[in-house]
Amino acid sequence: MFDDAYLIPLLPFLGFLINGLGRKVIPKKITGIIGSGVIFISFCLSILVFVNVSKEGFVPQYINYFSFIDIEKLHIPFEFQIDQLTSLFLLIITGVGFLIHVYSTSYMKDEDNVGYARYFSFLNLFVFSMLLLVMGGNYVIMFMGWEGVGLCSYLLIGFWFKNNSYNNAAKKAFIMNRIGDFGFILGIFWLINTFGTTSYQNLFNAQTGILSVITAKGSVVLTGISLLLFVGAMGKSAQIPLYTWLPDAMAGPTPVSALIHAATMVTAGIYMIARSNIIYSMSPFTMMFVAIIGLSTAVFAAIIALKQNDIKKVLAYSTVSQLGYMFLGLGVGAYSAAVFHVMTHAFFKALLFLGAGSVIHAMGGEQDINKMGGLGKKMKITYITFFIACLAIAGIPPFSGFFSKDEILAAAFSVNPLLYIIGVGGALLTAFYMFRLLALTFAGKFRGTDEQMHHLHESPSAITFPLICLSILSAIGGLVGIPEIFMKNGNKLGDFLSPVFADSNKILVTNTTSSQTEIILIAVSSLLIIIVCIWAWNKYKNYDGSIKEESAFAKAIQNKFYVDEFYDIIIVKPFKALSRFLSNVVEKSGIDALVNGVGKGINYSGRQIRLLQSGYVGSYILLMVAGLLLLLIIQLFTK
Repeated sequence: MFDDAYLIPLLPFLGFLINGLGRKVIPKKITGIIGSGVIFISFCLSILVFVNVSKEGFVPQYINYFSFIDIEKLHIPFEFQIDQLTSLFLLIITGVGFLIHVYSTSYMKDEDNVGYARYFSFLNLFVFSMLLLVMGGNYVIMFMGWEGVGLCSYLLIGFWFKNNSYNNAAKKAFIMNRIGDFGFILGIFWLINTFGTTSYQNLFNAQTGILSVITAKGSVVLTGISLLLFVGAMGKSAQIPLYTWLPDAMAGPTPVSALIHAATMVTAGIYMIARSNIIYSMSPFTMMFVAIIGLSTAVFAAIIALKQNDIKKVLAYSTVSQLGYMFLGLGVGAYSAAVFHVMTHAFFKALLFLGAGSVIHAMGGEQDINKMGGLGKKMKITYITFFIACLAIAGIPPFSGFFSKDEILAAAFSVNPLLYIIGVGGALLTAFYMFRLLALTFAGKFRGTDEQMHHLHESPSAITFPLICLSILSAIGGLVGIPEIFMKNGNKLGDFLSPVFADSNKILVTNTTSSQTEIILIAVSSLLIIIVCIWAWNKYKNYDGSIKEESAFAKAIQNKFYVDEFYDIIIVKPFKALSRFLSNVVEKSGIDALVNGVGKGINYSGRQIRLLQSGYVGSYILLMVAGLLLLLIIQLFTK
């Protein structure tokens, strides 16, 4: 079975080639079938892998296909690793990815044949790159997939390339990811220099890997390596300060936003740290740094989301915030909880984005929630599924987000109660802005135009079917991770992932929280969240569209604390000024002037020396006599 695992990423790659090369001849219907079909087959194969991995006594599989880099002291094979972590991510990527592909067949139907095929080919390539990233058996193969999703995000965010602002958003995502990727590749080089390998099998082997050879001096090296790897994660998973590209990624089609923000690209950083858990567990400084950055991002992005009026921008900052919670989990050593939140987040965030796409589709492209309202009456399926997603992301029991977020917060409390208090504060902000979004969009009276009102309708089945599937997963998906205080052996996902993090759990010293304390924490946080949800709903359900004067702080939130403007002033504008100086002064007046001057000098000297070749014999005799006299004088005065 595992020898055929290469088919899982290969099929999306074939879909990319077929739709890409045949974009001018393949009908749209066939394009959609090919694009969605290859992902569905990969999903079926992923289920088979998951079933085999779930068997008792399973041993991680390392599948070596060929030698990729083979030099004197370095051997890097093209290899895949199949274990519990890989199999779970395969299900998330292909499962949610398939639903997004099906959704896209209807959402993108207005594109012409070429654009439609180009879209699906990019989407297939995106899934291929993500699958390569999670299946790779070493950091080099991971990095290939890592760069692949970066390229595909650029292509998909700027899909409607005739709009220059979309192109700028695509370039911003690409460049900010390159900043993070530079740190990631430096970390890989440091790993090679220190251990002579990038293979997980060699690095994380309990007998021969990092655990067996590391010394006190080496722990400093691991801290450096882990920090560099985290820089890569900060870029890919949009953490402070490299988060500003993600809200701008809304320029792409809505299904692309769902794919980037839910199941694939932004979770790459979480996967990389979870895969590198031993390195981080042996670097306490980096662990705390990851936790602080994650928690800061979670709260900061949640505050910004409070005052956003673009439906996709609210969800974008929500994604940044939820990613922060995942990094908080990683930073406090709750690796299984962080991966659990990746899974539940994939369900409810994909549902939120696809639900937003359904709303935008019905509103004729309108994204301002101030111009919506009352859509629940016309779009009941979208409304109900969106409502379920809001319950899940807010962390209301027994929906999926409750279980995963509670596990992260409980782990944070055991490390430092302050982390827990701030984390709960962020969860309350999440509940508020999500139910504000829900009320402004679906409750009250319609605030759009008469033409929009006339065209309001529920989306077709190709759009509502993925919404229903994801709503079911958002509702019950958390039941695979029921805390021990509620059910003995209820955390099936934690037990399933435990072999991946077994060595780290031996290294980490964790404080245990009593069952009574944990129940109190859950009860208090859940009660507060429910109160905030009701408050936000009642506050905005009868919103009439009137614009009130905002305070200075509210305006700062609305303008995202002017972080983009700050970056523009201290980085973009000076960089552009330096570029202009290098272009106009150094390049044109310096290098070009020197090169052109040499050419002009040779040309001029050639024209002058040419005059000596006059063709007159007398002139040649005169020059000969003058030369002889010159030589005679030199001879006399040099003795």
